[in-house]
Amino acid sequence: MTRPVAELGAELISRGLTTAVAESLTGGLVVAELVTVPGISAVLHGGAVAYATPLKRDIVGVDARLLERHGAVHPEVAAQLAQRVRSALAVDGRAARLGIGTTGVAGPDPQDGRAVGSVFVAVALDERVEVRELLLAGDRARIRADAVAAALDLLDEVLESSR
Repeated sequence: MTRPVAELGAELISRGLTTAVAESLTGGLVVAELVTVPGISAVLHGGAVAYATPLKRDIVGVDARLLERHGAVHPEVAAQLAQRVRSALAVDGRAARLGIGTTGVAGPDPQDGRAVGSVFVAVALDERVEVRELLLAGDRARIRADAVAAALDLLDEVLESSR
């Protein structure tokens, strides 16, 4: 289980880890969690809710051929969301060092050949990118909440291993 978001945010702040988030499935819920942390504005560049597939390409910079071949629910899409949002949401010409990406299927229907509950979360820190595949159960709200928790868990693991 991840540390409380307040502790994760405090570590981002203390380490000066500028952060950007690209969310599809979670629709801004990861950023909403992060902004509960006092002082997070010192490091959080912002978030992009790229719910529509073309926005993943046009706003965040996910490779168009990848999206055409595999659709939006794919581990490499999550990885590219995490990697490329850092530059897409650059501040004063400076890309963020850390990126978080989420994509998946909350239902009611499958998407891109993936079952409801198929989720990919990714965290990119400098050159390192970690992706986690999940198969979550429940209604839309439960799947989305569990995806946020998984993204924060992965963030915690990446922070821990990069100290």
